[in-house]
Amino acid sequence: MELRTLSYFLAVAREQNMTEAANVLHVTQPTLSRQIADLEDELGKKLFTRTSRSTVLTEDGMHLR
Repeated sequence: MELRTLSYFLAVAREQNMTEAANVLHVTQPTLSRQIADLEDELGKKLFTRTSRSTVLTEDGMHLR
């Protein structure tokens, strides 16, 4: 787990939108999505519930934050 990945996680949690978080971080949305998916795989936990308009923390995501 890298510090950069954790900062990406926090940005998504704060913005509650993957595209907005990507804009704030100055990365592409697919890159950010891949980093979050890799973090979820590494931890073995689902951190976000994704809808077409928002990205909301799960209970495990709240604990990590």
